[in-house]
Amino acid sequence: MQEINKHNQETRPIDINQIDLEKLKEKVAENPSLLPYAHTVGGVVIKPEDEGKIKTNALEAMYQQTDMQMEQLYKQMQLLAEQAKNIHTRKAISERIYQAEMRFEPLIGRTYHLYERDGKADVLSLIAPHEWGKSKKYTRCIASARLLADHTWEIIEVTI
Repeated sequence: MQEINKHNQETRPIDINQIDLEKLKEKVAENPSLLPYAHTVGGVVIKPEDEGKIKTNALEAMYQQTDMQMEQLYKQMQLLAEQAKNIHTRKAISERIYQAEMRFEPLIGRTYHLYERDGKADVLSLIAPHEWGKSKKYTRCIASARLLADHTWEIIEVTI
């Protein structure tokens, strides 16, 4: 074997007996593909990833996403609870209206006012609370409601 001198381009023989194979073996990887870094000058830089950091970022993203979804569900539950409360109030007022004293036949689309008389009986009236003036006939106004076409009541205002 011959070695080429780069400076003056002359060749000289290589003495194989002077090469320490054990020392060279220490400088060469047996499985370079398993190294956590590039094993040649032109090799791709391989940076070891911090597994804890990756998991922490993934967990943070997961928590953020699930918290957002839980907040949406909570808002939907609040809306449903509010709707259920409104239906319950509408049902209770409607029952009181139908049990109240009526001296006329209610017309669809008109607004009526439910009053309580002396804490005893309820009365349905055409006269709004602000229209009575000084002569108030009833103890208090319970609600104002509009009769719908299906004979249910749309509660406009509850005053109790």
